Amino acid sequence: MGKRLAALLAGLSMVLAGCQAAGQDLAGVVNMEGSTSLADVMSVLQETFRAVSPEITVNYSGTGSGAGIQAVLSGTGDIGLSSRNLTDEEVRRGAVGHLLALDGVAVVVHPSNPVRALTRDQLAQIFTGEIGNWAQVGGEDLPIAVMGREAGSGTRGAFEELLEVTDRCRYKNEYGSTGDVIASASSNPNAIGYASLAVLSEAVAALEIDGVPCTEETVRDGSYPLQRPFLLVTRSGAALPAPAARFLQYALGPDAAAYITAAGAVPP
Repeated sequence: MGKRLAALLAGLSMVLAGCQAAGQDLAGVVNMEGSTSLADVMSVLQETFRAVSPEITVNYSGTGSGAGIQAVLSGTGDIGLSSRNLTDEEVRRGAVGHLLALDGVAVVVHPSNPVRALTRDQLAQIFTGEIGNWAQVGGEDLPIAVMGREAGSGTRGAFEELLEVTDRCRYKNEYGSTGDVIASASSNPNAIGYASLAVLSEAVAALEIDGVPCTEETVRDGSYPLQRPFLLVTRSGAALPAPAARFLQYALGPDAAAYITAAGAVPP
């Protein structure tokens, strides 16, 4: 969790103590699951929503975008969380995406790696195995260890689609969460991986891509080339339970925007 987000959550006690909650008349549970890249965003939204609707409990489970969408379509979850666009098949089955925020897919390496910038072409060649040594892109004479997410991950799907390398990447290791990718890159000097801007930490170095750093500003102005949506997913034709509908309204409304920003994502 970033320092800014931690400070924001620490200050929420005053908000909670002084809040005259408009949603006290409604009680219940909201079950949400999906993208692990949304962990920090969900943490802050759960806390701030509690201030306005204290009788509603919002549960979040980081199971991956594909699993979250499937849970909504099968009726086992109220709202799914996706860090990629919906597929045509998911839309045909009734999935509806609501844009919560924009996010940059940061390319991360070990802090000791002297490489600090790559082009999109170099990045695609690294992940497909055409470039296998850091010396080929200005680094040291060391093999490149390509790290990524598991099949079904929204971050993986977005990254591969944006680079036009879908199903062609050659991973040394695949991980079940964005946090695991960051942990791997932070402990392996040869590693390269990708992670959500919203959950970046100082344990890794984020590379410039085509000369543009991955920041909230470059995602907002559209100049960073690897960016994707954060979606809240519901099912067409299925009425949301009242607690879930209230959370969806809150998360997509103006009151949540500052908290989404504090969590490292970019409100639309």
